[in-house]
Amino acid sequence: MLEIAGRRCSSFCDSHHRRHFLRIGALGLGGLSLPQLLQAADASAANGSTSSTGKVLKHKSVIMVYLPGGPSHQDMYDLKMDAPSEIRGSFRPIPTNVSGIEICEHLPKLAGMMDKFAIIRSLYGSPDQHASDMCVSGYPIGARGRQDNHPSLGSATSRLLGPVDRAVPPFVGLTINTRHAPYSNPGLPGFLGASHAAFQPDGEGMANMLLQNLTLDRLRDRRGLLDSIDRFRRQQDASLEMSAHDTYTQKAFDVLTSSRLVEALDVEREDAAVRDLYGRGAATPAFGEDAGPHWMDQFLVARRLVEAGVRCVTLSFGSWDRHHSNFARLPLQLALFDQAITALVTDLHRRGLADDVSVVAWGEFGRTPRINKDAGRDHWPQASCCLLAGGGMRTGQVIGSTNRLGEVPQDRPVHYQDVFATLYRQIGIDVRHATIPDHSGRPQYLLDRRDPIEELI
Repeated sequence: MLEIAGRRCSSFCDSHHRRHFLRIGALGLGGLSLPQLLQAADASAANGSTSSTGKVLKHKSVIMVYLPGGPSHQDMYDLKMDAPSEIRGSFRPIPTNVSGIEICEHLPKLAGMMDKFAIIRSLYGSPDQHASDMCVSGYPIGARGRQDNHPSLGSATSRLLGPVDRAVPPFVGLTINTRHAPYSNPGLPGFLGASHAAFQPDGEGMANMLLQNLTLDRLRDRRGLLDSIDRFRRQQDASLEMSAHDTYTQKAFDVLTSSRLVEALDVEREDAAVRDLYGRGAATPAFGEDAGPHWMDQFLVARRLVEAGVRCVTLSFGSWDRHHSNFARLPLQLALFDQAITALVTDLHRRGLADDVSVVAWGEFGRTPRINKDAGRDHWPQASCCLLAGGGMRTGQVIGSTNRLGEVPQDRPVHYQDVFATLYRQIGIDVRHATIPDHSGRPQYLLDRRDPIEELI
């Protein structure tokens, strides 16, 4: 593992220091070291998008926000005010800046810029599984394992498009570890294998590549960096663990010591006003539950990563499995999500990235229309919701509807894979024709449903 020490920072609510962002290990996959992963990925490098002059070409990216546990569609974007009280709950709708669209009162920032978002109210297709698999790949856990052995969007993009910059991984997962492992899947490579897995800045590395005494300040000092690398090479040469002529180890150093990647992970490089726009939050699981964090910094890190050349970033946010205390806890959580997601989209527009970066935020299923005895809502895979922005998509609209009680899609049902077909299209992959060979060499389509959502394109 490469550890880059930074000065302690007290700006995070939970007193986590910046080293949390700057601990960059190998991928920890299948016993492969980072040099081996780069060697395995070499075949796809020809599809990279770096020009002969060394300048990075314009690329498309996607930021995928997973809401672990299943967000309540009828308490966010699809309030049912004509339903009985045991269905509609205590939240009230507010108008947005798009005539005719109303959303929850606890999402006022989103309401004020609804023209930059699209809502899907008629999402369906996910089973009753507490896992991110459907939200990162379009496939649930199946007979062949996680994601039914299909690649996630990030992994497929890595395979088909390759890196924008050899020193920047095409796919980065920011999801924190959870005891319930299916929550912390950042997007698995499926049959593509470890070479196209997500690079996780907090992942426990298996290459154990440690540059001794390398601080963030010294990382910016190229001479100090080279001295540290030279010492590391001499140590490894002495123990016969690394060859000086190993080209893939050289490429591993490009990734692990790239100031571009490290600086993208360093949110303290941003102006205070930008940090305030997003908010900070905490790295610990929300409400102390086994799910995602209320960590708005991750949204800012995601923006910085796509600017640095990452094609797909995944992250998780909050704890949405509200079997109890739904109306007591959601106001806090919705306010934090409201700040983070609108800050991200505002920032993308300000920086001229809105047409090139697609954003999706969703969970694995919706919640029961009927409120239970504990003032909560239970699992409801029959209907869910989705929030989209950027990517050159047509925003300022609601797609689909559910019936009067929010039980099932009524108009324009939209499957999870329909959303994936759209996201793939917006980053330059036509899933109607694109295939990837599996282990046996047979070409496999990325999705079973391969038509993008017409209203969005």
